[in-house]
Amino acid sequence: MGKIIAVANQKGGVGKTTTSVNVTCALHSEGKKVLLVDADPQGNATSAMGVDKNRVRAGTYDVLIGAAPVETCAVKTKYGGLLPSNKALSGALIEMVELPEREYILKKALKDAAESYDFILIDCPPSLELLTLNGLVAADTVLVPVQCEYFALEGLSDLMNTVRLIKRRLNPALEIEGVVLTMFDGRTNLSMQVAAEVKKYFREKVLRTVIPRNVRLSEAPSHGKPVMAYDPASKGALAYTNLAREIIERNSGRRS
Repeated sequence: MGKIIAVANQKGGVGKTTTSVNVTCALHSEGKKVLLVDADPQGNATSAMGVDKNRVRAGTYDVLIGAAPVETCAVKTKYGGLLPSNKALSGALIEMVELPEREYILKKALKDAAESYDFILIDCPPSLELLTLNGLVAADTVLVPVQCEYFALEGLSDLMNTVRLIKRRLNPALEIEGVVLTMFDGRTNLSMQVAAEVKKYFREKVLRTVIPRNVRLSEAPSHGKPVMAYDPASKGALAYTNLAREIIERNSGRRS
């Protein structure tokens, strides 16, 4: 059974979708069967995987609200499988409130689909609401991107409180896959200080791979491509390739 990883941080602008898309692409390039679930109504992960979100016929909304099977809604891209999203998913927040066991809908939907993949990544919205809860309840682990700036530490504290609550009440098996430092600039004292604080708190949970500030990472989504396809020789592409390999290494002894 595939490993389900929620990519989450309640703070926006930390590189969450960038990480989701590029780790998916890198895992695919490493020969892994991978599915990216776009659980964000903005649909940015969908666009970055080369899919026009305005032409999505079925996707995450249909799985959550229409009980459609994941496999009938997922699409194949050059960069891995994708369960797409668009603004229609915003309506799910209202519709899900009335549904029984609403926090477990995505978990149930991914149960059968997980047999077909080595990894399933869930790009969660940058807020704590039903879509994010569904992602964290469905996941085996959570991958936390942390931008190397002061306020990112405050957001990280909020997320850890959320994870503890979910472990206690909804998903006792949820663990931290790892914390990945993003937008790192080794020339600034601030990046170094934030990195030191994160490593002090999370210790071995901080992944070795650090994602640097890189203009190619910012440019790639506008071309509908992960950075590995846009500029495979860039620092951003090399960093996400290394991150994917590190995730594979950490899960090499995992049993289905």
